[in-house]
Amino acid sequence: MNKYIAVIGIEMHIQMDTCSKMFSYAPVSKGKEANSCVGLYDFAFPGTLPTVNKQAIINAIRVANALNMSIDDTIMFERKNYFYSDLPKGYQLTQQFRPLGRDGYLLVGDKKIEIERLHIEEDTCKQLHDSDYSLLDYNRAGIPLVEIVTKPRSYSKEEVAKYVEKIRSIVSFLCVSSGRMEEGSLRCDVNVSLMKRGENKFGTKVEVKNLNSISNIKKAIEYEISRQSKLLDEGKTIVQETRRFNEKSKKTALMRVKIDEVDYKFFTEPNISPIKLSKEFIEEAIKSSPELAEAKIKRYMSLGLNEYDSALLTSSIEISKYFEEVISYNTNPKATANCINVLVLSYLNKNDITIDELSIRPKRLAQLIRLVESNKISIKQAKAIFATMIDSDLEPEEIMSKSNINQNSDVESLTKVVRQVIDDNPEAIKDYKNGYDKALGFLMGQVMKLTNGNANPQLANKILIEEIQRR
Repeated sequence: MNKYIAVIGIEMHIQMDTCSKMFSYAPVSKGKEANSCVGLYDFAFPGTLPTVNKQAIINAIRVANALNMSIDDTIMFERKNYFYSDLPKGYQLTQQFRPLGRDGYLLVGDKKIEIERLHIEEDTCKQLHDSDYSLLDYNRAGIPLVEIVTKPRSYSKEEVAKYVEKIRSIVSFLCVSSGRMEEGSLRCDVNVSLMKRGENKFGTKVEVKNLNSISNIKKAIEYEISRQSKLLDEGKTIVQETRRFNEKSKKTALMRVKIDEVDYKFFTEPNISPIKLSKEFIEEAIKSSPELAEAKIKRYMSLGLNEYDSALLTSSIEISKYFEEVISYNTNPKATANCINVLVLSYLNKNDITIDELSIRPKRLAQLIRLVESNKISIKQAKAIFATMIDSDLEPEEIMSKSNINQNSDVESLTKVVRQVIDDNPEAIKDYKNGYDKALGFLMGQVMKLTNGNANPQLANKILIEEIQRR
């Protein structure tokens, strides 16, 4: 048994997808030319004043509600005074004393992850460092953020990973953020300390900054537990410090030592008066929240889908939207789920692309599904047509016609084929009658072979069983 218990705190910064920045009119836009999405306030021009982004407040309320938090009805901001080389005004606006959300939790399986606070603040600019100079891109400066901070508790690396994944699902399904860690829309820091088993005193915490994937979060926690355990076993002292994770070495490395707690000299932002939120405003923000993944899973199951298929369809907001658009063209939900989960997702995984990059849009996929539903083609034939649709603008029926693909549902012709297969395979018939069920699969394979894969499998299987019973 390990003699140490890992105590972990999780801090997540989530960039909000609003039209404008948190305190200025400048647009929020990613991938634009450097310093092209900046207002005078973002550059700290004298005399410019902050204005609070209403949509950012609504978004934060929705996230806090999803995290089962108590929501403060008064919005206040503080200045966080510090040397900010990445903010021209030299301080950051944040919520230190009255965070919008407090004392929440999130269930990860049977584990309750306790959340201490959720507060709103502004992002900093992007710094690009070279050997002897740095470039500053202020497009990111001022983008609204919500920071979510858990209480330090004993969690496994798997529980932390599932928690981060669930937060990412919540913010993306609420349309608050894309939640893409690889682009910095969701950034995660973990604080790791070790406590001797049987004791209640927390050890010295070490912060690992800017983890950009679920995999790296787990690897960083695993490494820190191992590193700190070894130091304690050797009688050495754990130093409070900030570290970064090296993806190549799979180890953490020192960034800076924290000798004392930083004094940020918080004081109330004088240019933003306290904003009292009405009960109706908070209730409307919550009531108008988009549907979360868990609610979608329940709704999809009410449409006849099983839990597994429903979970796959809600693995991302983009896949869920794609599914719902397909069924809006009057396709059967179960058949649609099967098609997306079997054909579409396997293609996405194989080619490492997102569903937004898929050339087959929902309307065309709906046409393919209706061909299967109407028994004009089999699932096997649908796969062949789908593969052609990827690199073609042709509609499914055009591909079907040009490739001479059709499903044989003629009872008389299928019966002739079935009888021939039975006559040619007497041993397989004996095996099936003796309880060897796999023999039926072999016989069906022979039927499909003789029909060049065009036989209606359900109908052919029915005729095959009936003919065997007659013998």
